[in-house]
Amino acid sequence: MTTTAPSDVRPDPPESPDDRSLAEFGYRQELHRSLGRYASFAAGFSFISVLTTVFQFFAFGYAFGGPVFFWTWPAVLVGQLTVAACFAELAARYPISGAIYQWSSRLSNLSFGWFAGWIMVIGQIVVVAAAALALQMVLPAIWSGFQLVGSDPAPTSADGAANAAVLGVILLVLTTLVNVVDNRVMSVINRIGVTAEIIGAVLIIVLLLTHSERSPGITFHTGAGSSGLFGALMVGSFMAAYVMIGFDSAGEMSEETRDPRRTAPRTILTALGAAGLLGGLIVLGGLLAAPSLTDGHLGVDGLSYVLTSSLGDGVGRALLADVVVAIAVATLAIQTAACRMLFSMARDGQLPFSRRLAKVNPRTGMPSAPALVVGVLAAALLLLNFASPEAFLAIGTTCIVMLYLAYAMVTGPLLVRRLRGEFSGSEGVDEEGVDEEGRPLFSLGRWGIPLNAIALLYGLFMTVNLAWPRAAVYDPAGGHWYFQWFTLLFLGVTLVAGAAYRAYRARATVAKAPAYA
Repeated sequence: MTTTAPSDVRPDPPESPDDRSLAEFGYRQELHRSLGRYASFAAGFSFISVLTTVFQFFAFGYAFGGPVFFWTWPAVLVGQLTVAACFAELAARYPISGAIYQWSSRLSNLSFGWFAGWIMVIGQIVVVAAAALALQMVLPAIWSGFQLVGSDPAPTSADGAANAAVLGVILLVLTTLVNVVDNRVMSVINRIGVTAEIIGAVLIIVLLLTHSERSPGITFHTGAGSSGLFGALMVGSFMAAYVMIGFDSAGEMSEETRDPRRTAPRTILTALGAAGLLGGLIVLGGLLAAPSLTDGHLGVDGLSYVLTSSLGDGVGRALLADVVVAIAVATLAIQTAACRMLFSMARDGQLPFSRRLAKVNPRTGMPSAPALVVGVLAAALLLLNFASPEAFLAIGTTCIVMLYLAYAMVTGPLLVRRLRGEFSGSEGVDEEGVDEEGRPLFSLGRWGIPLNAIALLYGLFMTVNLAWPRAAVYDPAGGHWYFQWFTLLFLGVTLVAGAAYRAYRARATVAKAPAYA
């Protein structure tokens, strides 16, 4: 590989130790290994993208939980940190694209790992669509001219839902082009966007906290429409659960990262930790600075309303412009992660049209076909928004459930291996068990079993909580039973389609096998 790149994007020379490490797993280095530590951190942080997701779901969390929904944030953060710690261990031992698929397959068996990867990649495609929809929460608040369809910008209205789909498709066209062009271009955009997002998040936190209208004690109050504290927290946790996913993207990009055994574990944890801290402070600042907690705006317009009303139109809109950048970069990063999952599974011949999906452009170092597939399928999902405004929430919740379930399909087999004494921390590495700098690989040590158990139980609990078909949440207007059951129906169709393909592939393999007398 002879590509050149600026600063943090310098490819390794041929036959680097990282390339030889990949060869030990049976793969040839095709993706350009050009990402440094900050680029790896950016991959995880931009997938989480606190400005995208907090602005997208703050109104929903507040509408159902009231101010007390703030406490779901630290609870979800602790749970996800246990998952991230397990993933950090695995990223050090298996630095391969398609992290969830690769980890689950190697901890259990290929069939189980295939379903983990299948659920994950379908979930990632849904996340891409959900992230693109977030533009509707911001762009019309900056300028009414961004309301291209109708006049009501609220995403829960028919006009707002349709306009969200239009804006989302436009964004997907742009992110798909970037995912085809070059991984250096993608990395530069990602790093610039993440830097802008972090700066914007810090500014938002400072400005909100300095414009506080009330004390933090308000976070112990439930909303007027809450049906009990427990119910409010369970539904209010949707926002935090949706925000704090995707930290595994640093592992997804391992084949493009320099010194991945050392870099990826660190960036998985730091991306989640940084996002968790910034996002929690933004939620708290929004509650403290809102002009009113009872006029109904906070449960409909969310943080966009707080910024423009508390900080003034000029400052508020400038900060919202930064949120637009964060949304665009988040959509790009999520699409990139989904592309790497498709590439990894196709490289193993585990998907339809595998040969085409596994092809890497030697000049750009990008698998172009997966980018087109993810972009087209995500755009198709956006069309659901034309059918009903409830699709906005259905798409968002479905993607969280898919990713949480896929995560559990990694932490579950890992816990079984630990309990059997079969996970010693040396799998997939040389006998010294060290990273690229000669230091011991990241390990949970004696805390492995308890943290792994918490990660699995937390993940399963949240999967059930998010998928539970609450009519008041998913079909508040009534008459759309398919939205109430959308998450379970979508998951069921995903599993049936996956099983059907596996069965077809097994029969085709048998039919092609030579017969011997």
